[in-house]
Amino acid sequence: MPTASALRHEIEQKLATSFPTALTPSSRTIRESATVGIQEIDELLDGGLPIGAITEITGPASSGRTCLALSFVAERTKARPVCAWVDVGNALDPESAAASGVNLRRLLWVRCKSIAVQAKGKPWSRMDQALRATDLLLQSGGFAAIVLDMGDLATDHGRRIPLATWYRFKQAAGQSRTSLLLLGRASYAQSSAAVVLECSPLKPDAANQMVMDGCSFGVSLKREKLATHLGMMRKPPASTWTAKSSWATGTKA
Repeated sequence: MPTASALRHEIEQKLATSFPTALTPSSRTIRESATVGIQEIDELLDGGLPIGAITEITGPASSGRTCLALSFVAERTKARPVCAWVDVGNALDPESAAASGVNLRRLLWVRCKSIAVQAKGKPWSRMDQALRATDLLLQSGGFAAIVLDMGDLATDHGRRIPLATWYRFKQAAGQSRTSLLLLGRASYAQSSAAVVLECSPLKPDAANQMVMDGCSFGVSLKREKLATHLGMMRKPPASTWTAKSSWATGTKA
């Protein structure tokens, strides 16, 4: 009886003769990305946030989640595409957004109401409204970036969102080439997210006891998934970036 190695050699020879490309590795498909507008973050992500994919930005309150998302939206609206901000907790401050460079004329702000809206005899929660609005925006296309801000949502509530919802959003984002940013206290989309960033507050930068120049934030890349011919995960190399501004980036892991 031929050994396993002999059988493998025979199979490889037949494949090489009949199907020459069967043993030829396919080249990687490099993901398309858009700049965040913060040098340290762009370096950490090798160019920026992915286009046509889901990015999760997680962390506690005052960890820099919204600041990072606003910087990305500001860069996108500079190039004149239209973006959307789905606000679950009605927490977006337009003045802060404008100060961050966001062109408010090119930003659709979807504010989810706290009042109960009757739908099929049941109260329609703000989270239900936000998910429905995000779904409609993704399906309609034409938005360069959509931010789903769930920062005020309790972690337990966020984890109740079905994984099928995130998978549907992932497919729709890919078809419409929309960058979908999920802001939350924890990661909810799991395998549907191409990039997961974890933010953490560091310390305020004070010129003196009465004047604060800014705040420093830590950002760690928890997961990055590139689209390859096998759909495999790429493990980022270990690297540390030293902040030269108010942003401090962590280690790729």
